[in-house]
Amino acid sequence: QVQLVESGGGLVQAGGSLRLSCEASGHTFSSSTMGWFRQAPGKEREFVAAISASGAYTSYADSVKGRFSISRDNAKNTLYLQMNSLKPEDTAVYYCAVGTRAWGGVAVQRTPGVYHYWGQGTQVTVSS
Repeated sequence: QVQLVESGGGLVQAGGSLRLSCEASGHTFSSSTMGWFRQAPGKEREFVAAISASGAYTSYADSVKGRFSISRDNAKNTLYLQMNSLKPEDTAVYYCAVGTRAWGGVAVQRTPGVYHYWGQGTQVTVSS
């Protein structure tokens, strides 16, 4: 069974930074595309960022481009999301997810339905 454990969420002031981590077990981490999604109260889960198995390719939602950075350490089976210049609208529960072996296109990677394993989520709250 694949298990994903997120950490690093919390309360931060606008303009601050957080780094989220997601440690994976139960599968070959290095063979899978990985993604970050978020869900705010009353809204649908939305794509944040994705990274290919090797780390060669990345993709970001327009709302976070230039502020967030996704990375991975395959030796540690860990995915990261560095979040800088945080805004109140970034407030949400953030989820780590396992995608496909192949990278595919942006339209595929931004779709929650192609991710079949999810972490429990970690709350990020940005105060104004």
